[in-house]
Amino acid sequence: MPVIARYALAALTPALLIALGAMGWDMGAVLALVWLTLVAAAMDRLLAPPRAQDHDHAPWSDGLSLALGLTHLALLPLVLIGLSHPALSPGGKIALLIATASFFGQVSHPNAHELIHRSAPLLRALGAAVYASVGFGHHVSAHRLVHHRHVGTADDPNTPLPGEGFWTYLPRAWQGSFRAGLACEIERRARRGLPAQGWRTPYALWVGGAVLTLAAAAVLAGPVGVVGLIVLGALTGAQILLSDYIQHYGLRRLTLPNGRVEPVRPHHSWNAPRGFTSYLMMNAPAHSEHHMHPDRPYDRLDPHADGPTLPYALPIMAMLATAPPVWRRMMDRRALRVMQAAEDRIRATRAG
Repeated sequence: MPVIARYALAALTPALLIALGAMGWDMGAVLALVWLTLVAAAMDRLLAPPRAQDHDHAPWSDGLSLALGLTHLALLPLVLIGLSHPALSPGGKIALLIATASFFGQVSHPNAHELIHRSAPLLRALGAAVYASVGFGHHVSAHRLVHHRHVGTADDPNTPLPGEGFWTYLPRAWQGSFRAGLACEIERRARRGLPAQGWRTPYALWVGGAVLTLAAAAVLAGPVGVVGLIVLGALTGAQILLSDYIQHYGLRRLTLPNGRVEPVRPHHSWNAPRGFTSYLMMNAPAHSEHHMHPDRPYDRLDPHADGPTLPYALPIMAMLATAPPVWRRMMDRRALRVMQAAEDRIRATRAG
């Protein structure tokens, strides 16, 4: 099967099922959930992870990202209307809400993350619109300006503190990334001689986009639509931060003999190369490669590149992270081994 077909089949199938669920077929949302959980877990055992494309950036990869971004923007109002429609059973509405939140976290977020790293203004704007539609537009600023620059240090709110549980991390990272991204945008405008405030500032767009989406939800689906959008936004935002928590837990950039913090290296991110979820999540599990080459398209990331590897696929690790004692038992020793190896390399360099 062509590579494009694997990505498209994995990512677009649950969107189609969710759309059918929103239009009244209760089993549509249930099957979408099955696809994102049971099918993903089973297929991860059967399929090999994608191989990095050794040619120039394939045109289809941007085309698929564009299609997925537009699918998100079309799916959101359709789901909100479905949640408010009396023809859909209560069980169907619950399944629809959970399936949509799962799709937004596992597909829309990795895809929007790809889009905001692209050079084409249209693609970047689409990625920003996806994040703004779920009230998380500030991630565009915080991710590019803060996370990639300061990952693995105390200056990055999205890097977990040593031993920090996810439920402690969640509110700290949410607030911290909003403020840090805003501070960076204000600083950028000051360097250009522009006022810190104004409707053209990115944060005006992020907040304005969220308010506009909320107003549209009220018009399209009434109070149920407003509540549904808030719940979807909260669940999607939590999954975005959950992915950062998982992929950087316990990994810190050390201080070099010259007193500077070491540059970003592959061992500062966890990878999770699996045969199905790598396609589903637009190769996001190749996270070390992404941090080494932030603007490299997903089809050119190598899931097998050097870097520490998580014991299970990202969705499974996400569930485990919500139980901090279980998570610490599984991950603390692994993270300690990675950091000890990094310290040994620095001592060896100093001795040499």
